[in-house]
Amino acid sequence: MNRFDRYYRAQMEDSAMRELVEKELARLDIGVQIAKLRAKLRMNQTQLAARARMSAPKVSRIESKPANVQLDTLIRLAQALGARLEVRLVEEKEKSRHSRRYVK
Repeated sequence: MNRFDRYYRAQMEDSAMRELVEKELARLDIGVQIAKLRAKLRMNQTQLAARARMSAPKVSRIESKPANVQLDTLIRLAQALGARLEVRLVEEKEKSRHSRRYVK
């Protein structure tokens, strides 16, 4: 185990830090999914942007830092990729719910 692995494990023991990391990873997931599907279809960001009626920099931003993306934007991207958007509520893990009560 290297120094970073030890640091990461220590940070993940802190419930507040773990929650922040999990949220950030969840946010990045939609951007990664868009980029992977776009690549699978052999499309570049400019082509996807044209199909979704938005700018290429906006597609780039969504793929790399998808914070505060509106649902209608995601729907347009999904349609341009020949996909459908699913929005789900996922129940929190029992441990996470208890640890959040004490984090302020």
